[in-house]
Amino acid sequence: MAADARGAVARAGRIVVKVGSSSLTSDIGGELDVARLTALVNALSTRCSAGTQIVLVSSGAIAAGIGPLGMTTRPRDLARQQAAASVGQGVLLSAYDRAFGRHGHLIGQVLLTVDDITRRTSYTNAKRTFDSLLDLGVIPIVNENDTVATHEIRFGDNDRLAALVAQLIHADALLLLTDVDALYTAAPGTPGAERVTVVSDPAQLEAISIGGTGSAVGSGGMTTKVEAATIANAAGIPAVLTSADRVTEALAGEDVGTFFRPHGRKRGSRALWLAHATTPRGSIQIDEGAVTALRDRGRSLLPAGITGCTGSFVDGDPVDVVGPDGRVIARGLVNYTSGELPHLMGRSTKELAQAIGPQYEREVIHRDHLALL
Repeated sequence: MAADARGAVARAGRIVVKVGSSSLTSDIGGELDVARLTALVNALSTRCSAGTQIVLVSSGAIAAGIGPLGMTTRPRDLARQQAAASVGQGVLLSAYDRAFGRHGHLIGQVLLTVDDITRRTSYTNAKRTFDSLLDLGVIPIVNENDTVATHEIRFGDNDRLAALVAQLIHADALLLLTDVDALYTAAPGTPGAERVTVVSDPAQLEAISIGGTGSAVGSGGMTTKVEAATIANAAGIPAVLTSADRVTEALAGEDVGTFFRPHGRKRGSRALWLAHATTPRGSIQIDEGAVTALRDRGRSLLPAGITGCTGSFVDGDPVDVVGPDGRVIARGLVNYTSGELPHLMGRSTKELAQAIGPQYEREVIHRDHLALL
């Protein structure tokens, strides 16, 4: 069964590959290791030449800038990280251009910020750009725009970015490459630690000790990679987590790393944007009747089923919809402000229209602007 599931990766026509800084840098000094980068490119080029469209989400810009700037370690403050990224981005892209060029492949640089993914208009434009590049036979090299992003508007790591890009372009698979060959039941090297071959349900992860720290040259740890795989799975996209050294086997669907079986369904771009690319500005608590109406009947959210709200939001902002058990069941674009909603909840639209005015007869969240999670 697991082998059949992994076959989806071998058959995939469009794949997002994410490679971390630690897989592209030297063990001593943390500078860009061209030999490691070239080995990765050779494997990806073989798959591209067979007709697969590949988007490469690559960390390493900051690490690539460490050497030229005379630094000995990855800088901790954002300003120096951005300076290193500014220098390193050119170094990294030049290395990719030379390596892919040897195989006759053209690359294109795509730098993204959170706004490019979380704003609907930018999201749609980004999808069109990716589709055009791929249709033209270009391999997009993606990174967060580290030189302009601030602490408040950063993805924080390229793992989540890779998962969102996979959803954006409707990829058939997501491959997360790191310096560890798989997810383990405990830290690798710990007595009794075993490789997790398949994750079929997110509940499996509750019993696994997942380390959260990144390497000396990167920002993401195992936690962010597992979260990225889970985000992809929720959109019906299978994911594989393994080391960059096993990329060829992973692309062939062989039993390497950890395979994350998709548990969601593929959705339209708007539903994906709502569910995973927006940042909620608040939350709305609803009763069990409203949960049933949304989940089982495909209804809009009305004031009568609302029991509370938190946060500060305005008309058109994304908010989470939370059931009585505290679980987020949906995300949608709200039609009222956080100041208006407390006066409306628990009341029928007919009552509100008669008491306050016909403008309050509208839904709190229309079903066309709601994505179940």
